[in-house]
Amino acid sequence: MTTEIQRVAVLGAGSWGTTFAKVLADAGRDVVLWARRPEIAEAITESRCNPEYLPGVTLPALETTTNAAAALDGADAVVLAVPSQTLRPNLTAWRPLLPTGVTLVSLAKGVELGTLERMSEVVAEVADVSSDQVAVLSGPNLAREIAVGEPTATVIACRDHDRAVALQNACLTPYFRSYTNTDVIGCELGGAGKNVIALAVGMAAGMGLGDNSRASLITRGLAEISRLGVALGADPLTFAGLAGLGDLVATCSSPLSRNRTFGERLGRGDTLAEAEAANHGQVAEGVKSCLSICQLGGRHGVELPISDTVRRVCHEGLSPAEMAKELVSRAPRPE
Repeated sequence: MTTEIQRVAVLGAGSWGTTFAKVLADAGRDVVLWARRPEIAEAITESRCNPEYLPGVTLPALETTTNAAAALDGADAVVLAVPSQTLRPNLTAWRPLLPTGVTLVSLAKGVELGTLERMSEVVAEVADVSSDQVAVLSGPNLAREIAVGEPTATVIACRDHDRAVALQNACLTPYFRSYTNTDVIGCELGGAGKNVIALAVGMAAGMGLGDNSRASLITRGLAEISRLGVALGADPLTFAGLAGLGDLVATCSSPLSRNRTFGERLGRGDTLAEAEAANHGQVAEGVKSCLSICQLGGRHGVELPISDTVRRVCHEGLSPAEMAKELVSRAPRPE
């Protein structure tokens, strides 16, 4: 029987990590937020604000530290809020400090380059724990909207239903509603795949294409994410829910979406380096994920035409205009 979650360590003080720490604190949990950079920890401690990632948002009372051991001491749950491609090295360093039996929660959305593992697989492997001990959180969760208290819903997926329920209760607030699911595979692939499709939708917007084009990309993008998920053992109904369609629509539609805005710059003619520079030196998650997702599709014999053309735009010099022409001229087939 899983016990109540009261003390939570959130490892990662970017926009989503800070936001989820706020949600947990607003839900009455004792939260310790670990920041890699001392200046971020100091700013939150002194001003109750993360000026770099959530400027203007006042945070509730929560402890902030750069000491991972202090953050993890006595934690009932550990939230991993670092980018997908840095999860393995970070968790390797934290592993000796993890409390026995603690629930591990991944906020990262991606498929690891090289291993092609989902984030929950990376967590279980590196932490050397059962997959039942690992949960993922995924849904239409644009950090800033949640941080200012706008209502949203999400999915907490874990093979151990009791752990999912305990997490659900731990983050319940008037503005943040979570649903439980045991389909970890589907929730993770929905979260990883939508970043790639959002790049394509952003490119279409940057090229000046209208709602028909964008809606077509969203719908056919959902179809290819679902095909890949089913091939890996996911429940197809998951992709019609918050972790599938919900996350996809939010990420493809909002100017707050890093992948959408990054794609827009590519669609307007920026190079990858120029788009990265305009994005404060950060590459959108989908730029890396398109490589691993396409490799995962190849491994399982699943055709991913939109993801593959995004990969070629980002890594092989295909232009967004050529991408659009290629997708439209594909051989006709039943839906």
